[in-house]
Amino acid sequence: MNSKKNKFLLLDNRLIDIQNNTKLVVGTAHKHDANPLFTEDKPWEKRYDNFYGNMIYNNNECIYQCWYSPFIIDHSAKGMTLADRNKTYDPPKNREMGICYAYSKDGIDWIKPALGIVQFQGSKNNNIIWRGPHGAGVFSDSNAISQESKFKIIFQGMSVSMSFNGLDWPREKKIKGVDVEGDTHNNAFWAPTLGKYVCITRSWYKKRNKKVLRQVARLESEDFFNWTKEEVVLQGDDANDQIYAMPVFYFAGVYLGLPVIYSTESDRTWTELAWSTDTKNWNRISPGTALIPTSNKLLDYDFGCVYPCATPIFLSNEIRLYYGGSDYLHFGWRNGSLCLATLRPDGFAGYEQIKKESTGKIRTTLMPFGFRDILISVDVFENGWLAVTIFDKNGEYIITSEKIIKTITDGSLCFQKNINLDLIQLEFEFDRAKLYSFTFSN
Repeated sequence: MNSKKNKFLLLDNRLIDIQNNTKLVVGTAHKHDANPLFTEDKPWEKRYDNFYGNMIYNNNECIYQCWYSPFIIDHSAKGMTLADRNKTYDPPKNREMGICYAYSKDGIDWIKPALGIVQFQGSKNNNIIWRGPHGAGVFSDSNAISQESKFKIIFQGMSVSMSFNGLDWPREKKIKGVDVEGDTHNNAFWAPTLGKYVCITRSWYKKRNKKVLRQVARLESEDFFNWTKEEVVLQGDDANDQIYAMPVFYFAGVYLGLPVIYSTESDRTWTELAWSTDTKNWNRISPGTALIPTSNKLLDYDFGCVYPCATPIFLSNEIRLYYGGSDYLHFGWRNGSLCLATLRPDGFAGYEQIKKESTGKIRTTLMPFGFRDILISVDVFENGWLAVTIFDKNGEYIITSEKIIKTITDGSLCFQKNINLDLIQLEFEFDRAKLYSFTFSN
């Protein structure tokens, strides 16, 4: 018999009725010891720039797949000193972007196969699958009506195409009726709660027809070919809080976004976290605090820029956030690479105490139950604990769990009796802990 589970991320404020002495903060991403995973080591990989990576774990072939977009004709920063890099970077007039493909069995060691698809400098012995498209977003469509349309792509223009294998693409189709340029990483996906495709791209706030501030724009489609006109759905506060791109994905009942924040003053980018119930109304979590920060070490592999790939890979023991890193400034001479940061399961954001001298409490709204078990994901620090109290629909006390005194992921709460209620409220009380999620399970 298949078990039924309903997972709830506590970052979703629709779940919260009352909270006391708590604050929601982004999770802690750990950069992998193997970073950088691969670099600009091919003649056609002149400049990864923002990388614009797209990650898929292929369950049929048991491999990780990556589509990324370097400038294949450009100037390279390889071998440059810091003094060299402080000179103004001017791209060549014949600058050209391409889409490349790599794969891996473990997600750490990557292969750039000779695909024989696209000619570059007189040879097809390369991993290029398409020359020209800028800011391409590639995804495997869970709603595809046929194998021939399993893989989909959207890129600057705006244009779309479909493929049976993600490598061989028919001619693109231009989207009509939109004004947005999409000069960024364009991210499209099937939105299960809407029953439509959604594209997250970029538009510009303009003054006197001059581009002033980057904005997040949204389009939607029922068939992936005919799209609504773009609408702005998110914007930063000023020139040092611009949202350059935002890969979006659906997880545990909400849409999560990884906004890339660009600062004009520092000329650097980092990745933050946002969430939405409908892909239109977005909430930034801990604005100004990075989920994936840049390095503080000059010329480190991700000192200058961090651009998240679309989308995370969810494993049983961790969430993998792949990203494109750059070792110097956004508009400067920089070398790029594929990098990896990991989160604990459900660890995008969690609740912590504000004042350490008193416990934190969170009470949920009234929720349908009818399940057997309640599972918790929480980090418990030294001498910390968490306990959960159940209230009925009238707010009457029912029972309190035994204290959890160690870090657990989807760990069962222990009660002294069975919970036979259709509606419940949960109250989490904790000390020296960080609470991420709960799950109702049969």
